[in-house]
Amino acid sequence: MLSPGKIHVPFIDTVDKSTSPEAVSATLDRLPKNIIGNAPWNEFQYKPKCEFTIAHTVDGILLKYFVLEDDILVRFKQPNDLVYFDSCVEFFIAFNEEDDYYNIEFNSIGTCYLGYGSKSNRAAVDVEVVKKIKSCFAIQTVNGKARWELTVIIPLSTLCKHQIQSLSNLSAKANFYKCGDDLPVPHYLSWNNIESANPNFHQPDFFGELHFE
Repeated sequence: MLSPGKIHVPFIDTVDKSTSPEAVSATLDRLPKNIIGNAPWNEFQYKPKCEFTIAHTVDGILLKYFVLEDDILVRFKQPNDLVYFDSCVEFFIAFNEEDDYYNIEFNSIGTCYLGYGSKSNRAAVDVEVVKKIKSCFAIQTVNGKARWELTVIIPLSTLCKHQIQSLSNLSAKANFYKCGDDLPVPHYLSWNNIESANPNFHQPDFFGELHFE
């Protein structure tokens, strides 16, 4: 078993429900970046550059992804569309040492799929809950490659299978991913490494650790 990665998630007191995603994005630019750089499966060794920053507030979790890849694909625009076929970043998180966990997935324009359950028994969360997640994005072409950034604000109420009043001083298990199943070169990257025979991000045994300050 690999040693899990650990992230201390800072608390940001300058962000609340009224703060725009663009202002959140600027705040997250100032935090240390974490690398999504493991390519666990030998047949999929293409590694686009992908990093993220993470923080939390009284209201929820803040995430920003920074991606540079050879190709970009954007097709899905409705909540709970299957965005992992597009250029996609993902965040899985479990609380209280539970087997059940949330999978929160985004394409490059912020379309979100939100699921919950165990590794073998999962279901999509109600679309009206998914709509509570706010985001902003920027996409540009740099030397023939796609550079994109995505900022997302995940309210505590979105984690609707729990009654979390505050994340401060809590710990959780989590992993972060970059994928693109339908891109010209499919790829599957993880923050915390995974040991399994075939590409599958639903591997809670290989989640790392988050400690919310």
